[in-house]
Amino acid sequence: MREHDAGNVAEGAAKLSPDQRRAVVIAGGAHALHDGYTDLIYILLPLWQAEFGLTYAALGALRGVFVGSMASLQIPAGLLSERFGAPAVLAAGTALAGLGYCLAGASTGFAMLIGALIVGGIGASTQHPIASALVARAFAGPRSLKALGAYNFSGDLGKMIVPATLSLMLLGMTWRPAIASLGSLGLVMAVAIFLFAPRFHSSVTEARKQSAEPPRPPQPHAFGVLLMIGICDSAARMGFLLFLPFVLKDKGASLQDVGLALTLVFAGGAAGKLSCAFLGARIGAIGTVWLTEAATALGILALFPLPLYAALALLPLIGIALNGTSSVLYGSVPDLVAPHWRTRALSIFYTGTIGSGALSPVLFGRAGDAFGVWHALILVAGIALLTLPLAAALRNALPRGYGSAAA
Repeated sequence: MREHDAGNVAEGAAKLSPDQRRAVVIAGGAHALHDGYTDLIYILLPLWQAEFGLTYAALGALRGVFVGSMASLQIPAGLLSERFGAPAVLAAGTALAGLGYCLAGASTGFAMLIGALIVGGIGASTQHPIASALVARAFAGPRSLKALGAYNFSGDLGKMIVPATLSLMLLGMTWRPAIASLGSLGLVMAVAIFLFAPRFHSSVTEARKQSAEPPRPPQPHAFGVLLMIGICDSAARMGFLLFLPFVLKDKGASLQDVGLALTLVFAGGAAGKLSCAFLGARIGAIGTVWLTEAATALGILALFPLPLYAALALLPLIGIALNGTSSVLYGSVPDLVAPHWRTRALSIFYTGTIGSGALSPVLFGRAGDAFGVWHALILVAGIALLTLPLAAALRNALPRGYGSAAA
């Protein structure tokens, strides 16, 4: 009888409450759309170059103002959500992101494009800190890892679906109405977010009450260590992607082979974000970081002796390890800060990791110029291994049994 009752309790705990379900759907949908908007620029750059006669420096500026606006305003976005509420600020940001593409569709020159992308970048700055905090407020402990893993995975789906949608639309219309239509989707999504996103009046949510784990005091020093792990992880990922085409070229790869290689890495990365979140819930966040970062470094070094097609076969596994760490890192943030600090902490965390992803290719590029691609790739592997002692320093900061099978 007791076993039957325990089974019913476990089954009930596994079900999602209405607020949890809405948090996952709203946050995942926002992540998919915003990440899709970010990667639309890659398709549009050649079209804008042909339309407006832009130089490569000007094209770089277009990408830079969007990403720069997005990265630099995440902390202010988090602070605004504390004052006005997550649904209102996330909805406003999504509307701005969509409006940016509507304005880009009406642009008649470089200056208007810059202005439109700044508007879009400002809107995009709201998504990561607020949507991830929404999920973190709805779930606790190992369930938070799984939920944030699903949230991260939705962003990768958006990176594939939204640009692919634009490519299909361009078969039947010009780029202006195509991106204006996709921009209008942001306005529709904004209304849905404002109407249906759960309103949490406190960061200590119903999901926290359901957790059998007692509350823990904030761990500000541990959060700093976790941020350093995230910065190193992001740097290693961007450094690897920077040098991969040149490594494969040295092995005799064609342009088509390089395109296939990047697809394999990104597909593995999408799978890694989801699978490593569930792995983290089973073996713990620290164990998962050790496994993924060690596998990343070993995978990078294994590329050295392999012929081209063996290297291509290895790339999905490297992609899983390369991207999988991020799910457990983001999922651990809520357990290291006070509940009322979670949105702000996630804002800081995303600012640090995105900033690292923007700066590290420049630094690794200089290393490649000075020492050659292969030596620079060894440096990338070393940065990945640097996370291992940092992760060990977090072992006592995370809750006991965090991510264990029993949990």
